[in-house]
Amino acid sequence: MALKATIYKADLQIADMDRNYYADHSLTLARHPSETDERMMVRLLAFVLHAQEGLGFGKGLCVDDEPDLWLKDLTGAIELWIDVGLPDEKWLRKACNRADKVVLINYNGRPSDIWWDQNKNALARLDKLTVLNLPSTAVDELRTLASRNMRLQCTVQDGQVMLTDGIHTAHIEPVRRT
Repeated sequence: MALKATIYKADLQIADMDRNYYADHSLTLARHPSETDERMMVRLLAFVLHAQEGLGFGKGLCVDDEPDLWLKDLTGAIELWIDVGLPDEKWLRKACNRADKVVLINYNGRPSDIWWDQNKNALARLDKLTVLNLPSTAVDELRTLASRNMRLQCTVQDGQVMLTDGIHTAHIEPVRRT
């Protein structure tokens, strides 16, 4: 018998001063049995960083040809493709061919640095791609915010993100690699 996804709810209040975006979002995240709290919270952070009308979560780890998040226009064309983790360079090239803009968020510490060193030359040729890296300490702080019912306040200013649930706070400063 296959294990089912665990459902998480997140009520987000986003104040993104860098983009002049202020909104409340009620999100439902399905966490695949093989997904960690860290990865799920990085997906949530990706939403915060790119929040806008129409941005939604893909079907997740069980679907090979969908991103973690995406934004489609009214014709179904993909405007924004967002993935988290350490995907194969061929996968990113395919994503760049399908979308107007592709964002990848790395978060695995040392393995992320090794992945970057192995792939940076090939990825530099993908002009639609932006790669962001999250420090390990920031990901650890994000994990402390994970719960089945989250109420988070998010502030983005000068490239820095602060997420808080009123008890725990995560300070994140993504580092742009490309």
